[in-house]
Amino acid sequence: MTVAQKLWRLRGLAILVIMAMVLAACGAPAGAPAAEAPAGESAAPAEGEEAAAPATGRGAGGTANVIYWQAPSTMNSYLSGGTKDIEASSVVLEPLAHYDPDGVLVPYLATEIPTVENGGISEDLTSITWKLKEGVLWSDGTPLTAEDVVFTAEYCMNEEMGCNAASGYLDIASVEALDDLTVKVTFTKPKPFPYGPFVGSQNGHIIQKAQFQDCTGLKAQECTEQNFYPIGTGPYKVKDFRANDTVLFEINENYRDPDKPYFSEFVIKGGGDAAAAARAVLETGEADYAWNTQVEPQILAEMEAAGIGTVITAFGPGVERIMINFTNPDPALGDKRSEWTPEDPNPHPFLTDYNVRKALSMAIDRSALNEVGYGAMGQPTCNVVPAPAYQASTANDDCLVQDIEGAKALLEESGWVDEDGDGVREKDGMRLSLLYQTSTNSVRQKTQALVKQWWEEIGVETELRNISADVFFGGDPASPDTYGKFYSDVEMYTNTWDGTDAETYMGNWTCDEIARAENQWLGNNISRWCSDEYKDQYQALMDELADTVGTEARGEIVKQANDLVVQDYALIPLIWRGDVSVAANSLKGVHMGPWDSELWNIADWYREE
Repeated sequence: MTVAQKLWRLRGLAILVIMAMVLAACGAPAGAPAAEAPAGESAAPAEGEEAAAPATGRGAGGTANVIYWQAPSTMNSYLSGGTKDIEASSVVLEPLAHYDPDGVLVPYLATEIPTVENGGISEDLTSITWKLKEGVLWSDGTPLTAEDVVFTAEYCMNEEMGCNAASGYLDIASVEALDDLTVKVTFTKPKPFPYGPFVGSQNGHIIQKAQFQDCTGLKAQECTEQNFYPIGTGPYKVKDFRANDTVLFEINENYRDPDKPYFSEFVIKGGGDAAAAARAVLETGEADYAWNTQVEPQILAEMEAAGIGTVITAFGPGVERIMINFTNPDPALGDKRSEWTPEDPNPHPFLTDYNVRKALSMAIDRSALNEVGYGAMGQPTCNVVPAPAYQASTANDDCLVQDIEGAKALLEESGWVDEDGDGVREKDGMRLSLLYQTSTNSVRQKTQALVKQWWEEIGVETELRNISADVFFGGDPASPDTYGKFYSDVEMYTNTWDGTDAETYMGNWTCDEIARAENQWLGNNISRWCSDEYKDQYQALMDELADTVGTEARGEIVKQANDLVVQDYALIPLIWRGDVSVAANSLKGVHMGPWDSELWNIADWYREE
């Protein structure tokens, strides 16, 4: 046994505990709250402990009304890159293990978290074996088996369907059912962190083989009934699904805990905006919970003063960023618009110029953006990986100081000059004129307006566009307005990942992950960044990360990968955002964390008047 393997044996699950401790100590910016529950709530109980809900039991609580103003467009978390869809589907679908608010793995469909110590991970780190709980039923009354777990892997690993969680299923040689309740994943090489497949809401939802076996590959998007009404093992099942509007859930009578869930109905209502969603909870009391209330901090504080509800904040890996399109989005290109292939990368006419990308970043005052839109609920950042602290780079902090004059000089030196005096720089007949899109949200529109002002000050003409969040973050391959299609020059949004380890997330910038027609525009490399100069170096870092044991050592590799991406300006990080939602004071059992779906423990929610 190698020294590394012995270290892994000694640490086992303790690695995850250490990660959580590091996060608790260092993960949030100074003065910012850590994962926080409504007043009076304690840490989340592990599944299987005494129920948090009152003794009145299952279905006694009437209807819980929840607002996801970015309304769900599908209940299949694998067919949308939008967090809203992953969140909604987690009411019905479950992984083998969730991450709790501290980033620690908690078994759900599995009996325990596999480690080397308990025999679940092989000594050579090339396999992980999961044991399923006995007696778990799908909502149609049939038993969950290892074959469903195997099928889930095959479903997502099918290259034709464009599974958005594909980066969580890397380096897999085989997934096999050893018996009805045992699943073994064998990797092509040692995996020091083998908790990618089947873990967390983003990569882990188990789908039923019987329901989806005829919906694989290119057929996946066509199966509307399956994608809108998935059969699940969670506490609820879908009663009525209205895309981009409302989802009505009813109790799954086959849920394994006879005392849960407390609410007889669970409603996710979409539409409106973040401010209206927050108001419905904090001021009018029309709703019990509202997700992602990206609202100016002073407005939230005024609403909270009514005393009806509480603002909940948890700092995790979320970063508001501007993505750079490395392909040409010109509508005149037709089907080639924003399309990348290995044979024809279709380069953008001016954003492939490094100095242009750098100048765009230099012109931005991140502190001003934070003050206007986030306050204590955000912090300016120059990284795409801001937390936990052990994997947050300090090599890019020069971006924290705006440099308008430096940006102008850089463009001038690069041959971009305003020849006709109209305020827009040109070079070889090409104007620095770009389309900047994002979702419809008051904070984002204020951000756009400020950035437009700074960019035009350095000679970059900027047209602004905002798109309904339901559509922008949807996964409809026919829509021209999704962020995956990227039919603009730059676009802005927040992105995050499950758990504290960033290996899977950093895999999103490999060339294989580029969003394009071949994968239904569901690839995670939205920028289409596949630099000839850096792609081999970047892939080497990903390979090294996959072979490295230990939190600190892995963090150093993540920092290097982060630096390659941000120093080549594949994106422009802006704000390290805290996850901000609001809950009625009467709603209990909510334990929101930044490392998984906010609805990860929905079975434990209840109301106390």
